[in-house]
Amino acid sequence: MSIRIPVRQAVAVFVLGVGAFAAVASAHAETRWEAAHPRRDQVLDRTQHLNRHIVQERREGQIGVARAHALHAQVRQVRREEQAMARSNGGYITKAQQAALNQQENIIGRTVGP
Repeated sequence: MSIRIPVRQAVAVFVLGVGAFAAVASAHAETRWEAAHPRRDQVLDRTQHLNRHIVQERREGQIGVARAHALHAQVRQVRREEQAMARSNGGYITKAQQAALNQQENIIGRTVGP
């Protein structure tokens, strides 16, 4: 016994499958800005991660409101420094500047946790 699927339905399923695959693949692709500014992207991704982690620890009661506010302020300061560095270098940051920013983020990260 064989199952017969109309050609139109088979084509529609195939097209939907290809479209879904393309959508997933593009969601993981870097933007042009990220590809052109990998150092800045890495620093900014870490600031996002730190902010999410601070919010999570605050929700779980591991840190208080005042501590969370102070940590967010430190993360904002790192972001402001990154922006100032990029402005002075035509939109890019150097390896040494990235290392300095990473060092600051590491200090904040040790306070927050993994």
